Amino acid sequence: RGKARGAYEFGAKISAAITEHGLMYIDRLEWEPYNESGDLQMQVERYKDRCGHYPESVHVDKIYRTRENRAWCEERSIRLSGPPLGRPVNTAGIDKKILRAKRKQERRDESIRQAIEGAFGVGKRRYGMDCVYEKLRITSETTIMMNMLVMNMEKILKDLYALFLSAFPSVIFDRKPVIIAV
Repeated sequence: RGKARGAYEFGAKISAAITEHGLMYIDRLEWEPYNESGDLQMQVERYKDRCGHYPESVHVDKIYRTRENRAWCEERSIRLSGPPLGRPVNTAGIDKKILRAKRKQERRDESIRQAIEGAFGVGKRRYGMDCVYEKLRITSETTIMMNMLVMNMEKILKDLYALFLSAFPSVIFDRKPVIIAV
């Protein structure tokens, strides 16, 4: 409905998660503006329900990196990505190897976090999530959920196709050209 050119945000606010297998889950879909930093604990618990264990690390936007969320993750031995709160650390007395390893980990965390941003970008570009035309709340939510379902189905089909190609490469790559004479 043209929300990209608007002066303020409106429409659905989605809290979503991507698992290590690349599947996307919608944990919360709201229409009213709210502070999503309170969603982290709920999302991690839902991950635990889906996968049977807590994640090793959580890669989130800045708004989720609150003291409360950091303490909650620390209690459960979950590494929360991003810089620590407070003033930047003075790097003068720190070993360069440790500093390099820390920066490398931060870059890796940021690239993992970009997976969710990329998934939303693909959803907007390929699946029409940038402009949901339905008028009613229930039909808009259904459209958003169906888009996520189709995105997950495409991911599963791509994985199955890659598995098939790795198991039977001769089916595709060892074909001889067929010449038909008339």
